[in-house]
Amino acid sequence: MADDAQALWITAEGRGEIRRAAPGEPSPDQVEVRTLCSAISRGTEGLVLHGRIPASQHERMRAPFQEGDFPWPVKYGYLNVGVVERGPAELEGRVVFCLYPHQTRYVVPASAVTVVPDEVPPARAVLAGTVETAVNALWDAAPLIGDRIAVVGGGMVGCSAAALLARFPGVRVQLVDVDPAREPTAHALGVDFAAPEDAAGECDLVVHASGNEQGLVRSLELLATEGRVVELSWYGDRQVSLPLGEFFHSRRLTVRGSQVGAVAHPHRSFAERMSLALQLLSDPVFDALISGESRFADLPELLSGELPGLCHRIVHPSPPHG
Repeated sequence: MADDAQALWITAEGRGEIRRAAPGEPSPDQVEVRTLCSAISRGTEGLVLHGRIPASQHERMRAPFQEGDFPWPVKYGYLNVGVVERGPAELEGRVVFCLYPHQTRYVVPASAVTVVPDEVPPARAVLAGTVETAVNALWDAAPLIGDRIAVVGGGMVGCSAAALLARFPGVRVQLVDVDPAREPTAHALGVDFAAPEDAAGECDLVVHASGNEQGLVRSLELLATEGRVVELSWYGDRQVSLPLGEFFHSRRLTVRGSQVGAVAHPHRSFAERMSLALQLLSDPVFDALISGESRFADLPELLSGELPGLCHRIVHPSPPHG
């Protein structure tokens, strides 16, 4: 039943607990979804877990189905794949993606879910929210055939952007990260890898997603004249300093912010962007971003340690048989 559900709540810095949830009965224009798997977004969820959402951004940073208020207690998350168990006939039994927190069962408007294509495994579909961010970033970046490109920061968003950029004809794409363990992932995505000090310069475009001030500074250093950085990192309550003297003006460089809260394409809607992200996930190359897996019951223990660097999938309990 819809009232038989559990959800993860962040209750203090580095602490979470599983609480009972009562979604209620779905109305005719709603769906009841049983979660198959969710996933942890290290960047934003890490900021929430450590109470680093600035007060000025509390409303802007609310997740679509968040409960509670920052800093704590708060039910937060936005990578969820499940099966529609009740709802409009065309959705019943379908696997769907929803920007919903870590909860075993929930009720949302039917318009809030996107059907996962049959060719996309549910276990991979949890990446849809991250790939959607990468799609939006590439709309902002507008890469050209033959561009020399670096992606600085090999987390979920950076790797998703690199995987999409690798499809552009004639481009040189290099994933840049301080962690040498990202090299096999880069190669699996079809791009080169380099440590920051060894990265190839004279870039037309740098996508920055390291969440680190030094990464943004290095991104500027890698640009050719009239090159541009598309900034995907969000720094929470941290102040960031940039060298806007030196070569910034003489090279006519550009830094452009990109944020998934707005659609960076004049002729696309939020729903169309999400559908596109799920279509792109038919490519098994994205499996390289799944770095680990845990049970839903183990989430509080998982959050008490260091969050995984790529996509850590959370497997939700199966319904009882009989």
